Amino acid sequence: MLEKLASIVVGIIDKTGYLGIIFFMAIESSFIPFPSEIVVPPAGYIVSQGGMNIFFVILSSTFGSLVGGLVNYYIAATFGRNFLIKYGKYIFLSESKFSKMERFFQNHGEITTFVGRLLPGIRQYISFPAGLARMNLLRFCIFTALGAGIWSTILAYVGYFVGKNIELIKEKIDTISIVILPSIAVLIIVYIFTYKKYVRWKNNG
Repeated sequence: MLEKLASIVVGIIDKTGYLGIIFFMAIESSFIPFPSEIVVPPAGYIVSQGGMNIFFVILSSTFGSLVGGLVNYYIAATFGRNFLIKYGKYIFLSESKFSKMERFFQNHGEITTFVGRLLPGIRQYISFPAGLARMNLLRFCIFTALGAGIWSTILAYVGYFVGKNIELIKEKIDTISIVILPSIAVLIIVYIFTYKKYVRWKNNG
């Protein structure tokens, strides 16, 4: 099924170019469940064949992710928590899952919009709690773009070196994720420690 869908996506991207990547990644990052593994890696494969530029593939993917993230941000900010809980079940977002993400955002702050972009199953929805909290829009865009940029770079280069074999792509991405997650944990700890130290200094000053 994924192989067939990936072939369709490759065909569309081959014809529409970077706009196709932006479109599919905007969908992937919005409330519509759609795997990024069948969008960017195939584009990376096209790069390896001389059909596209790796920099513009990553840039297009990152921009598309930001667009999708902004869609979710404004849905949450406009319609509120009750709306998300009521209709979340239709997009595989249960109330318990949403509550966990909301608590995670409240406990760890805005850095979660960056970290969440690197975590499968979370990156599609992490913009909801940010929207509910009315997070500063500029910071939201910066954190979202940074996280999406890292993820897009990983996906693009996996496709470049591995090709368009979806099963092999998933295997490589899973391996890379095992390496990335501890690094993310360190980043969170450093950020929280630095931020709390800054808040104490500001309050004492």
